[in-house]
Amino acid sequence: MIRLRWTQAWDCVILCVIVLSLLLVNPVYGAPVNKLENKPLVAKSPSGVTADAAVLMDVATGDILFSKQAHKRRPPASTTKIMTAILGFELGRPDEVVTVSEKAAAVGESTIFLDPGEKITLYELITGALVRSGNDACVAIAEHIAGSEEQFVKFMNRKALALGAQDTNFVNTNGLPRKEHYSTAYDLAVMARYGLQIPQFQSITRQKETEIHFIEPDVFMDVRNTNKLLWNYPYADGIKTGTTTAAGKCLVASATKEGRQLLVVVLNAPDRFGDAKKLLEWGFQTTETVRLADVGQVIGEFPHITKPVQVLTTDPLDVSIPKADREKLLTRIEWEKATNLPIRAGERVGRFEVWLGEKRLNSVHLISENEIAEKSFLKTIIPYH
Repeated sequence: MIRLRWTQAWDCVILCVIVLSLLLVNPVYGAPVNKLENKPLVAKSPSGVTADAAVLMDVATGDILFSKQAHKRRPPASTTKIMTAILGFELGRPDEVVTVSEKAAAVGESTIFLDPGEKITLYELITGALVRSGNDACVAIAEHIAGSEEQFVKFMNRKALALGAQDTNFVNTNGLPRKEHYSTAYDLAVMARYGLQIPQFQSITRQKETEIHFIEPDVFMDVRNTNKLLWNYPYADGIKTGTTTAAGKCLVASATKEGRQLLVVVLNAPDRFGDAKKLLEWGFQTTETVRLADVGQVIGEFPHITKPVQVLTTDPLDVSIPKADREKLLTRIEWEKATNLPIRAGERVGRFEVWLGEKRLNSVHLISENEIAEKSFLKTIIPYH
């Protein structure tokens, strides 16, 4: 019999959890077919952005509206804590009681002043990490869930890669400077977008001020969010700041206006809050999200067979575009299934695509509504329009 060491078995469990979380935690923003490469959809961009690297993303669609050196690897500072919090929620229970270790309590710089032996819930530690930017809270989270910070960091990197953050490498849980600890504006946007789908994550990051409750000793600590955008931009509703000498001033921020949520990342930005506000407001004013189809919408009929088979969309089809381009959008069906029978109910038969000129913006799968098992005569082949 082959016996796995505890760490190997735990790795297997965590990997399964990460895969399942990608499948189950993301019901709102279904992954589109053949999503565009990460190129901005809007050619004309705002000027005067001080950040060395930046990204503006539509949260619902994942479309990039603005980018500046989006894939340049940079120190992410405390924006690292976005991934720490995500895994804290996915791999632990918020009400679990954590006993603070000497190692966690010894972490310096920005902290929530943990002492060895103190008891506090995982939820309160995540709050301390996201709102107060507690470096010590991150280590306590990691040790509680994975046994060590080093093991937890492995899970962070696997999760980042699974989400599509291919230019990210974490060395610690809090973003304290290390040579091989880096990410990009695009990768941070991808991770933050995912985090916003976790209700507790979004709820915590939008708080201007809150309390952290310790169990032993039974005390409360008042904390104030480091994200000043929550005070000076009325639509702001998250997420996380980061600052080190190597990284400069960084910010991952979200805002919701008239039901539409945008996400901005600015790295090494002397005027990070000004940059974020400028990009968010530009995005709201000059772009829009257009829905071309709802989930389960009948798009047409599968061609060339005598008995009609209606085809349905598997996901909503949304795109974010410049407002001036709305009338230029075109849709088309790309059939993937040959015209031979049978056709099974729910079988994937093609894609419903949306185009802007020569650029395909997005697509969703098409499936058959019903089945045809009997032999059928092919119609005369006529190109679909």
